[in-house]
Amino acid sequence: MKKILLFTLPLVAIFAGLWLLRTPDTDLAAMTEKYANDASQFVENAEGLRVHYRDQGNPDGAPIVLVHGTSASLHTWEPLAKRLGGQYRIITYTQPGHGLTGPHPRDDYSFAGMAEALDLVTEELGLDRFTLGGNSMGGWVAWRYALANPGRVDALVLLDASGMPLREGEEEPPLNLGFKLLGTPAGRMLMQQYTPRSLVAKSARQSVSVQSVMDEAAVDRYWELLRLPGNRKAAALRAMADREMDYADQVSEISAPSLILWGAEDQLIFASAATSFDERLTNSQTVIYQGVGHIPMEEVPDKTARDIDAFLASVLTQQLEDQQ
Repeated sequence: MKKILLFTLPLVAIFAGLWLLRTPDTDLAAMTEKYANDASQFVENAEGLRVHYRDQGNPDGAPIVLVHGTSASLHTWEPLAKRLGGQYRIITYTQPGHGLTGPHPRDDYSFAGMAEALDLVTEELGLDRFTLGGNSMGGWVAWRYALANPGRVDALVLLDASGMPLREGEEEPPLNLGFKLLGTPAGRMLMQQYTPRSLVAKSARQSVSVQSVMDEAAVDRYWELLRLPGNRKAAALRAMADREMDYADQVSEISAPSLILWGAEDQLIFASAATSFDERLTNSQTVIYQGVGHIPMEEVPDKTARDIDAFLASVLTQQLEDQQ
C-alpha cells in the first residue's frame, strides 16, 4: 500500500498542478459586453453559424467588405473604418473560429466554411457587389472569393495576404511563437488548454514592426477572445486545414482591379509574396511600406487609408465611365 501511495501521490500532484495552470475559457456574455459596441450586429443562419459584424461609415458610399487574418477579429479594421468611413461604407466581420463569432458549427475552416460567413453577412446587408479586402488569412479568403465570385467583386485589396508559394530559393519565414506551436501536434493539443497571456503577447508583438499597436489593451483583446469557448479548438483545426495551394496558379483569372499592400518587415509572409501576386494578377498595383510588419492597416493606418482611397477613386471613376 505504501509503495502504491508513493507512486500515485506524485502523479496526482502533477495532474493537479496541470489543472491549476490551465488557462480557462472566457465568458461569452462578459466578452460581448466588453468587445461589442453600438455598431455591432449579429446574423445567424439555419445551421447555427452566428457572425459578428459591423456596418459603418457612409451608408451611401461604395461598400468595402474587409476580412481579418488568423487570431484577429473585426477590431483590426477599426483604424481604417475611422479614416475611410466618411467616403465609403465599411463592412467588417469576424470570421468563424475567432472573436465573438465563435466556432463554425461544422468545424469547417476550409475556404468554403470561411466564405460561408462572408456570404451570410453580405446577403444580410443586400450587397450584390462590393470591394473586397483582406489581411493575411483573410486575404486568402478574399482572393479565393474573387476567383469564385467574379461578378460580385468590383475591386480587390490584399494586405499581406496568404496563399502564394515561396519563391525559388526562399526559406520558410520565421513566424511567431503561436504559429510555431500550432504547427506541431503537441503544440495544438497544449494550446487548447494552456494559453498564458505572455504567449499571446509575444506572438502578437513578433507579428508587427510598429510595436505601439500591440499595447496592453490589444494584447488583452487577442488573449481574451482567443479563449472564448471553442475558439482554441478552432485555431488547432484551422492550422491543419487544407489551403489548397494549387489555386495560386489561377490568380491570373481574377479580372478585378487589385491593390497589393505589404509591410516590408513582415516575418509571417515575406514581402516577396507581393511580387508573386503582382506577377499573377492581370490588373494590379503594389505598395510596400518600409518599417512595417504584418498588419499595415494598424501599423500605418493613415498611409494605408490614403492608398486605398486613391486606388478606389481611380477604379470607381473608371467603372462609372465604362457604364456610361
